[in-house]
Amino acid sequence: MTKGKVTYRGFVMAELIVSLAVLATLMVTFAISLDGFRRLNHYHLTRQHCVSAAQATLDSIAATGAAIGEGDMKRLWPDVSIKIDESEGTGRWKGLTLVSVTANGASLNKKTEVRLSRYFSKGDVTISKTGQAPVLQER
Repeated sequence: MTKGKVTYRGFVMAELIVSLAVLATLMVTFAISLDGFRRLNHYHLTRQHCVSAAQATLDSIAATGAAIGEGDMKRLWPDVSIKIDESEGTGRWKGLTLVSVTANGASLNKKTEVRLSRYFSKGDVTISKTGQAPVLQER
């Protein structure tokens, strides 16, 4: 019996094709995960804008007696809408006025809503006739 030299033709080509397939799969998985991270980051940024706008509105009411003007609000947070509600306190908060600010924003295909509230002494806060901007009464 004679031993012949065995050659493996096409082995390098098959190895190259498998390597390229694995690399392509990794690249597609990486691209999909990057898109997911981008969407998550955009949602958190929109949520942070809503929190900032609502907090600034409450701080403005507490400090100056009026909400931030519509022009300034659109300039600072163009994609956020603000709604201000006023109600009487209940329970141990009776005698105080609750001012709630709801900020809404859109992040890609998700809606974001943040609601912040603060109590003020009764009679300190009134809502103007438009129902948009609460104003603290003069003491």
